[in-house]
Amino acid sequence: MPQFLSKFVPRSAIVVLLMLTAGAVLAFAAVSHLVTRYNENQKARGRRLYAQGMAELNSGNTNAAIQALRAALICDRTNSQYQLSLGRALRDDGRLDEAQSYLLSLWEKTPEDGTINLALARVAARRGSIDDAVRYYHNAMYGIWPSDSDVNRRNARFELVEFLLQKNALAQARAELLSLAAFLPPDPALRLRTANLLFQAQDYSDALAEYERVLKLDRGNLAALAGAGKAAYQAGRYRTADRYLQSAVAANPHDVSLRTLKDSADLILQSDPFVRRISDAERNRRIEAAFTQAGERLRACAQQKGVDLSQVKPASSSLSPSPPPISQLSAGSSLESLESRLLAAKPELRRLRFSDQTDLPDVIMDLVFDIEQQTAAICGEPQGVDEALLVLSRDRENADQ
Repeated sequence: MPQFLSKFVPRSAIVVLLMLTAGAVLAFAAVSHLVTRYNENQKARGRRLYAQGMAELNSGNTNAAIQALRAALICDRTNSQYQLSLGRALRDDGRLDEAQSYLLSLWEKTPEDGTINLALARVAARRGSIDDAVRYYHNAMYGIWPSDSDVNRRNARFELVEFLLQKNALAQARAELLSLAAFLPPDPALRLRTANLLFQAQDYSDALAEYERVLKLDRGNLAALAGAGKAAYQAGRYRTADRYLQSAVAANPHDVSLRTLKDSADLILQSDPFVRRISDAERNRRIEAAFTQAGERLRACAQQKGVDLSQVKPASSSLSPSPPPISQLSAGSSLESLESRLLAAKPELRRLRFSDQTDLPDVIMDLVFDIEQQTAAICGEPQGVDEALLVLSRDRENADQ
């Protein structure tokens, strides 16, 4: 100590100052130690509460789980895993506002986290919000995952598709599925799942293509065989449907629905006068049979509706145009108009065998198809051959594919 200070400060004061400083240091160290011990104890308590909460959640005790998880988060407020689990539990309990609050707090810190975005997507799905669900599911697909990123991103897209199908957003579901299919590995199970979802989305042509990819990977896959048959049938490709359904029925002869669908495809092909590889005589026979069947259907429908067709006169020409839509005519007037055209066309059947009558088969079948469509609208969907002709009327171009 400088000499001039020693005159004013006794030596005992220096000792006291040093002792106070040492005491303060020791006290600070003790307090720091106590705080550290307290924090460690709190974190340990938080871990126990978190484990308890997850156990309650796995047992289905959601309320108890939420209480334990909330307490765990109080013990360790910076633990993002506790906050994420609490948000999920609140969501599953239907407490969506609370869940979203916790999850958004996490999202604001790490908006690229795939796990958090998936949790928010599920909240949006529970709310039924398509726009928010699509946004967060997409964030999850393109976000960062701690592990298995490809699997998690693919599963997020599958989940989004299933949500869109539930909301009947078929166009969006189809778009997601086509994006998914473009990057799928050669895994029959994943391809089959995609094909089934495309079928649910009513994208039958793409579903058929996916089922066929499955069969290239796993030739004996019965689910893919049946799916391909059903998808081809819905796509109007009855020749392809018949081929797949024949194999599916042979592998599973007790499946009544498959056999019924195959019989329907057979009947459509047998009734179609425009299929390839049949003779002119067979074509004419099918046209005449279809004409006769349509006439019987027309009269049965008229009888069902109490309409008397006995006084109807033939139209001036067999080439009379189709009648106006049913909404513009009464059922009776529509049926009478069809009967008039049918009577006018009947004499034309004899001319089918002449080679110069190139347009006549189309003219007659157009009338047959008009009858089947109009009677279906008036009297309900038909069965048997009439059903086959009605199906052909909707898409006769692809039937033989």
